[in-house]
This record gives sequence, C-alpha cells and structure tokens, in this order.
Amino acid sequence: MPEDVTTQAVDDRVVDPAETPEEQSFDIGLRPQSLAEYIGQEKIKGNLEIFMAAAKKRGEPIEHVLLYGPPGLGKTTLAHIIAKEMGVNIRVTSGPAIERSGDLAAILTNLEAGDILFIDEIHRLNKVIEEVLYPAMEDYALDIVIGKGPSARTLRLNLPKFTIIGATTKIGALSSPLRDRFGNTYHLDFYAADDIHQIIQRSAKILKTELNDEASQEIAKRARRTPRVANRLLKRVRDYAQVKKDGTIDQDIVHEALGLLEVDRLGLDAVDRRLLQAIIEKFGGGPVGLNTLAAVISEEVETIEDVYEPFLMQLGFLARTPRGRVATDLAYEHLGKKPAAGRQNGLGV
Repeated sequence: MPEDVTTQAVDDRVVDPAETPEEQSFDIGLRPQSLAEYIGQEKIKGNLEIFMAAAKKRGEPIEHVLLYGPPGLGKTTLAHIIAKEMGVNIRVTSGPAIERSGDLAAILTNLEAGDILFIDEIHRLNKVIEEVLYPAMEDYALDIVIGKGPSARTLRLNLPKFTIIGATTKIGALSSPLRDRFGNTYHLDFYAADDIHQIIQRSAKILKTELNDEASQEIAKRARRTPRVANRLLKRVRDYAQVKKDGTIDQDIVHEALGLLEVDRLGLDAVDRRLLQAIIEKFGGGPVGLNTLAAVISEEVETIEDVYEPFLMQLGFLARTPRGRVATDLAYEHLGKKPAAGRQNGLGV
C-alpha cells in the first residue's frame, strides 16, 4: 500500500454511508416494502410488530417514534415501512428544510388523521421550530401568535391525530424536551455479516445480477456492516463485470473491481488509510488532537467525527482518549507497520 495516498473527496467515496442524490432517486426499488422483507435489526422489528398491532386494535395512530444510529442503516426505510404497514400516508421532510415556524404550520395543517410526518436529521431543527412542535406532538394543537407586542394574542388550532417519526445520527444533539416527547425510541446498530450477505443476495436478484455465494460473502466483508454501502459496492462490481467480463460476478471479479476502487478486505478506502497513516507516521501513533489531525489531512473536524471515526472505532483501529486520537496496534498491523516502542495496550500510553 503506498504511503502517499491521493486526497479523495468525501462525496466520491464509495464506502461513504451517506445517501447521494442519485441513490434517493434510483435506489427505491432496492428498499424492502414490509417488515417481513426487512433484513436485520430483529429486536426493533419485533417491538414494532407488537407496537403497530396494538395501535391497529385500538384504532389509533401509533405513538411518535425516534430512530437513531449511523447513516445508511435503514432509518428512512423503516419509516416508510411503518407507514405502509399502518396503511397511512407519509410526508417526508428534514430538519434543515423547516426554516420558519410557518413552514412547519403549513405541513402540520395539511396532515390527515393517522398520517405520518417523517423528519430526517431532526437534530438540526432550530429551537423556535421545536417549541412550535411541542404542543403539536403532545396535544395535537398548533399555537399561532397573531400580532406583536402587548396586543399579540395566541390562536390555537386543533390538529388531527398524527405521528411524527424522527431520524437522527446524533441522538445527543436532541434537546431533552424534544427527545422525551417520543413514545418509542429505537437504536439501529451496524448489521451482522450474515445479514449484509442476505441483503446483497436480495439486491442482486432485484438487479438481475448473477453472483455466487463466495462473491456475495466477499462484498459483505467490505461493506462496513452497512446496507447502503453493500448495495453501492454491489452495483459498482456489477458495472465492472458487465464491462470487463460477461456480467457474472465471482470472487475474483470482486477482488479486481474493489481493488480498482481501493476498498480493502475490511472495507477501508484510501481516505481511511490516509487518516490512520497520518496518526502513525506524523504523530507516532498518537495521541493527537482532533483539530491538529483535521489540519494535517485537510478535512473538517465534523467530517472526521461523523464520517471516518465511527467505522474505524468499530474495527478497533482508532481510539478516543482524553489526550486525543490514537491508532491501535490493530491499525498498525492492518497497514503493515510495526508499532512504536513503548506502546502499551495499543493506546500509546
């Protein structure tokens, strides 16, 4: 592996779990349409089945639901499945898209009884919008202030009973009053390798792509335990097989295709390796402060925290300590480097 890796934009990363605009348009067919089709997250599925069945028996909308976890794990898909299973309409928006209280009021007043409002990136709602949302979630009412100053008065509009499903990658960024108004909170975690393998097999059938079991397992190993990344890798390998071979995917084709994309056997790409190499080669394995690290690899602090670090920490390649980021012995081993003398427990302390 070369030590000087060309800088790669986050938007171009094939293993970036964030959804691209193209995937929003063209990947709808790969999404499961029911809980029975949804692979993985078994505990959440079991709880949702009971939760929705009870609401149907009572003839009531389900309570507000909060879904949180890293990007690419199926929060949006689950929201649409809940709406379909409940037989209601779903309206989709995001925290940054609701800029004024009037925007929220327009959305809420157009909902019908039982409808679901899905708010992605709900942690990015501003505080003014949150305060408008509180009575809507608790009392199904919308408080509108008419006029200004001493003559201002509040008009309360009753709303039909509806459900808000919020999705966030940063549960800690939600205010306590907003978080407490959700009756059900579910944490989506990274998927097991077998679940990713099943997802790839299912997607291959939908895409009418032939691949053997070994090829599917190989893609699953590199998919960062994330369905969105698994589907993206499958499509890139499919493209390679159609252009360079006869369209059928085997293990050798997976190695060739993902080798061109610089995605290694554990799912690390050039950017991941560049980050680890910076810590190892420039700072002796760490600890190094986050701001310093961001400056060295020319990335934003938030990008490192939200995009790069979660998976590297899942693999045990990176540790956060009070003194800064540290590359572990596992990271040294993966990059074929020898740990510095005096390191203890892989944390350089």
